[in-house]
Amino acid sequence: MNIHTSSLTDELQKYFGFNRFKSQQETIIKNTLDGNDAFVIMPTGGGKSMCYQLPALISEGCAIVVSPLIALMKNQVDAIRGFNKDDAIAHVLNSSLSKREVTKVKEDVEKGKTKLLYVAPESLTKDEYIIFLKDKKISFYAIDEAHCISEWGHDFRPEYRNLRKIIENIGRAPIIALTATATTKVREDIQKNLGIIDSPVFFDSFNRDNLYYDIRPKIDVEKEIIKFIKQNEGKSGIVYCLSRKKVEEIAETLQVNGINALPYHAGLENKTRIKHQDAFLMEDADVIVATIAFGMGIDKPDIRYVIHHDIPKSLESYYQETGRAGRDGGEGNCVTFYSYQDIEKLEKFLQGKPVAEQEIGRQLILETISFAETSMCRRKYILHYFGEKFDDVNCNEMCDNCRHPKPKFNGEEYIIQLLDSVKSVNERLKAKEVVKVIVGESNALIKQHKSEFLDIYGKGKDKTKGFWHAVIRQSLVNDFIRKEIESYGILKLTEKGKEYTQKPYEILLTEDHDYDAINAQNAATSNQKGAAADTILFANLKDLRKKYAKQKGLPPNIIFSEASLIDMANQYPITTDELAQIHGVGQGKAKKFGELFLKYIKQYVEDNDVIRPEEMVVKTVAKQSSNKVYIIQSIDRKLSIEDISSAKGLTVDELITEIETIVESGTKINLNYYLDDIIDEYQEEELSDFFKNSESATFEEARSEFEEDEYTDEELRLYRIKFISDVAN
Repeated sequence: MNIHTSSLTDELQKYFGFNRFKSQQETIIKNTLDGNDAFVIMPTGGGKSMCYQLPALISEGCAIVVSPLIALMKNQVDAIRGFNKDDAIAHVLNSSLSKREVTKVKEDVEKGKTKLLYVAPESLTKDEYIIFLKDKKISFYAIDEAHCISEWGHDFRPEYRNLRKIIENIGRAPIIALTATATTKVREDIQKNLGIIDSPVFFDSFNRDNLYYDIRPKIDVEKEIIKFIKQNEGKSGIVYCLSRKKVEEIAETLQVNGINALPYHAGLENKTRIKHQDAFLMEDADVIVATIAFGMGIDKPDIRYVIHHDIPKSLESYYQETGRAGRDGGEGNCVTFYSYQDIEKLEKFLQGKPVAEQEIGRQLILETISFAETSMCRRKYILHYFGEKFDDVNCNEMCDNCRHPKPKFNGEEYIIQLLDSVKSVNERLKAKEVVKVIVGESNALIKQHKSEFLDIYGKGKDKTKGFWHAVIRQSLVNDFIRKEIESYGILKLTEKGKEYTQKPYEILLTEDHDYDAINAQNAATSNQKGAAADTILFANLKDLRKKYAKQKGLPPNIIFSEASLIDMANQYPITTDELAQIHGVGQGKAKKFGELFLKYIKQYVEDNDVIRPEEMVVKTVAKQSSNKVYIIQSIDRKLSIEDISSAKGLTVDELITEIETIVESGTKINLNYYLDDIIDEYQEEELSDFFKNSESATFEEARSEFEEDEYTDEELRLYRIKFISDVAN
């Protein structure tokens, strides 16, 4: 179809109200209208959808749009219908439809009313749909989120691999494949699989210059997230978590801290997901807490921040998810919390998968680690990953490493040492093994290649392995070495690298971040006892507790633990709600014992002009036993501990632990009916006296006091539960 630029712009104005095209949109559309295949790589917010929507509307027949998510399809269909009088112009065909709705879709396609038919790849595999579409005029096929085809992509879906065969069964027509993230390997994989190897490739820069990339150590992560969101009050944002459970937890924590947040994950009912998504789009909710199931194709241009509670499983995922911020060209903050423990979780997910899939998964995770730990320009690093050259001068301090740079040093001798090492091992080892050789460590593979006998073995042992990994990363970006993806990351010298060994020159390097050490240091600090910021208040609260405990005839620790007093001396709670959020307190204790302490702290704050922390106490959701309701109801019915544990598939020890959790959160439980059968009056009196006069009232203290032939562990733990329930709740 031969359409002039002017008339094509007219069509754009007519259907969508725009008077000019973005970037390469016009060229891509003309290519499709001319009946050619195309491969489009365009970043999130670049206008990919327009590349197939407009040609579909002005072409004869119906375009088949393959899309992986129901939410994505619904969003786009609603948008297209908004520009047209007749809703038949665009339809969804997937498993969410009733038989009646499917019939309506088929009728509109038959009549030629439908120009865009959005189909899930799973639906296209059904014979009834293939038979139905066989004799229809298909203008072209648009494969959205085409990275799903590749095993090397961040969201691989096996059903996508069958698309070429399905297309041939229905009837060949031009194919346009579109993705927002694709490395060189993924691109090749997509083109080969779809049979469009010779098609033109349209590539837009992956640089999103309005996005600020920030990687932070995972310390007090919930507190930091709440603090960040409150600093950006009224702005829309997404918080991504690795698991559905964590999504629910974080959403609930944000809600109790006065943030209008909703959860979104595949485990929710479809109606709930749609409701939460619509609430976010309509600005009835400020924050969506989600797994990666949320966001693909979501048309909300004014998302101002994307927070990753957990590091994503690949750089493609990271780029895709952060790319949902600032799509209107405005502010876009991308904050990721990083801990190596997250990496270990990701690696666990790979267990049980085929070996090849595990290798691919590990390689993708390694790239993510490299990005997180590097101290070079993050923009430069990620663009290099996608095959794009970038001068970090142009970052304009829009990443944490450029805004807060680490000191640089001349890395010439270290790069030479690395390149010599890669050459000496005959370019047969991955980065991890090359580093081991340099620092003088061995494993089975190194022994197999006899790398221990090389001159370079152990030559770099004066530096850490982390240091050498930093040299590797920066050598990759400088194009001195490359990773052979097909061989799962084996290092090879490039021509530029070979030239550098002959004519070396000064190159400034930076050492990587060590977030693991930062996290470990923080953990050690937070575990130190007596770490109260206000030592005077802490000492005074301790005296107050002692007097109050004597008055009540209770162990001081039963009233408030030392850790609780430390937290009070750091946070200065002055209301019951604030006190309930203090470590180890909860609503029950706050109401029962709090009045005197709150009065004292409030007076102390006034007398000493104390400025309380702005963020104050982060309200947390009380930890609950997963079987809480059942256990409480069963105890109310006076069922035996053995029967309750058996019914829930728990050991008696596990059940008692759950009951301890329930009681320590402030809930009263009456176990007298059970204890009366195993403990006599004399023993009860003895145990009561012990716990009343005990300093800490812990099980460990009781165990060291009484011999095992006097009381079993079970008896001591159950009586302690009774004691806490009676006196502290």
